Amino acid sequence: MAHDLKATTVRSLFWKLFEQGGSAAIQLVVQIVMARLLAPAEFGMLAIMTVFVNIGNVIVQSGLNTAIIQSPDLDEDDCSTVFWMSLTISCVLYLAIFAAAPAVAQFYAMPAIVWPLRALVLILIVNAYNAIQEALVARHMDFKKTFRATVAAAAVSGVSAISAAVAGAGIWALVVQQLSFQLTKCVVLMAEVPWKPRLVFVAARAKTMFRFGWKLLVSGLIDQGYTSLSSLVIGHQFTGSDLGYVTQGEKYPQALGIVLDGAIQPVMLSAVSRMQDDKARVKRLARRGLKTSTFLIVPAMGAFALVARPLVVLLLGEKWLPAVPFLQMYCLIYAFLPIHTTNLQVLNGMGKSDVFLRLEVIKKGIGVAMLCVTAFVIHDLNAIVVGYIINNVISTFINAEPNRKVIGYSYLEQVRDICPAFALTAASAAVAYPLALLGLPSLALILLQVLAMGAAYLLIARLLGVEELAYLLANARAYLAGRRKSDQAGA
Repeated sequence: MAHDLKATTVRSLFWKLFEQGGSAAIQLVVQIVMARLLAPAEFGMLAIMTVFVNIGNVIVQSGLNTAIIQSPDLDEDDCSTVFWMSLTISCVLYLAIFAAAPAVAQFYAMPAIVWPLRALVLILIVNAYNAIQEALVARHMDFKKTFRATVAAAAVSGVSAISAAVAGAGIWALVVQQLSFQLTKCVVLMAEVPWKPRLVFVAARAKTMFRFGWKLLVSGLIDQGYTSLSSLVIGHQFTGSDLGYVTQGEKYPQALGIVLDGAIQPVMLSAVSRMQDDKARVKRLARRGLKTSTFLIVPAMGAFALVARPLVVLLLGEKWLPAVPFLQMYCLIYAFLPIHTTNLQVLNGMGKSDVFLRLEVIKKGIGVAMLCVTAFVIHDLNAIVVGYIINNVISTFINAEPNRKVIGYSYLEQVRDICPAFALTAASAAVAYPLALLGLPSLALILLQVLAMGAAYLLIARLLGVEELAYLLANARAYLAGRRKSDQAGA
């Protein structure tokens, strides 16, 4: 049984990595093209509109998608019940945002966003259906299905958005991209996931699911509200272009973090949910998830920060140079992503949504205080992002502390587990940094520094016998061997 779960987990991890990587590669190309075609102010407008979509998505899902993954006795009626709840909420929210759109546009002095905002929030209705499908895929750890759906959605939305931008659609091109992505993903999953909603609503089950989900709903609202508050404050206190620089600076490190850490954590949540009665196994799984994520993410963020300036000039153009310091600071923020997500996914998988909620209240209270000081007192964009860095480091301790009791995984143990990746990254970056003095063209410099840093990182890890490298290589070999056997059997 344990062997089967490990094999399923590793297989799911690879499919989730393919999904995140394939989608991110396509979307990266699309974002580069869109950044060259559109102005920073238009990305600032999208950031304001996306706030309402993201908060709406949290409310629509209400933590119920995680309840579907975690529930030990899920049946068809539960899924239909959750769907009708989510759909009703999404329709109410859509009408509310539709009516509020002119006021939002007036407050931010962005009259052009009224109808784009009204169109963009249609995503809420699509996601009421899509969230159930994705939760079922995650529950069964069948991530091959989301791989196909996500990559197809990235391709369709990319072509649609670039076509609209070339045609001069402006902000509408970004709306087309967001809407077509969610619609395509939903349609492809509909063809792959056998579940379809039925005219069933079981009030007793709705209460049971909501008793678990409401805490995640409040946690999600606090988290998304805090994240969105940044865009809302910057958009009001500074210019739309300033907001565009900050959001673009965050977008690329965030995408890289999602590719790497985002492939591991959904798989881990499903695995933890299956073994939540065995704390020793959960701790081993959490350690493995944290160490593996950190080993991949920290050097990737270090390399990204190292080549940020020539990369922005080469790919986005000099008009985006003000985004460089924000990009580098967000690389540091997302380097700590694994310690946050690992601890929070363990709490979710163990059914500790009440603890999850308490942590969000504490972290966001500190974050809001820092944002108010940096935005309204210091009134400096760089100070705002530095405040995020400080809060991010403080939050690692806050997120880790409960798991000392829940699974016996202390903060000091976690720090010891992530230190090798940070030390290796610092050493390999020191090797690659002097290459900037050669005065090479941007492309040559980027390639040389990334290759030098990557080679140094792997070489030092191999010489020191770092466990994570051996683990990744062993599982890659096992996965490839399994694929070859499967292909031979099929032949």
